[in-house]
Amino acid sequence: MEMRGDLTPTEAYWTSFFSSLPENSPYPMRKRTEEKWGEGAAMADELGSLIAKGTKTATCSALAEWEAEGDALPRVGDLTMVLSGTGEPLCIIEVAEVRIQRFNEVDAGFAWEEGEGDRSLEHWRKVHRLFFSRSLAKIGLGFDEDMMLVCERFHLVYGPGISNK
Repeated sequence: MEMRGDLTPTEAYWTSFFSSLPENSPYPMRKRTEEKWGEGAAMADELGSLIAKGTKTATCSALAEWEAEGDALPRVGDLTMVLSGTGEPLCIIEVAEVRIQRFNEVDAGFAWEEGEGDRSLEHWRKVHRLFFSRSLAKIGLGFDEDMMLVCERFHLVYGPGISNK
């Protein structure tokens, strides 16, 4: 499909996604966001690649950060365009589940679905303790094992090797 030259790469990617859908698809009516994942370009590339390959199918964030920013929580059906570290579109995912739970209640299955490192709960806890310690400090909070997380599961709906027709 030929794209108009005046579209940004993300606009062109959304256009390509929507044109790949069958008629009467509910996707055009869904909330859409565009996001680089993690901290910095290298991590965005790494996590984006895991998502585009289908290895990473879950993520979490601190509920306190959502509240501090005044953002609405993700909802089932929301669409997110996953961006590389340089802002290039990699794929589009759809939120399949959103659960609020404590950090110390995250189980091995969720850690596996996060798809990072050796995918163990031990690795997940180690890297997320560090991550949340840094990110929460930016809003004047500290890490706590009982802190509430927004845990999301998602699936790929558009990207390399995915056909919607």
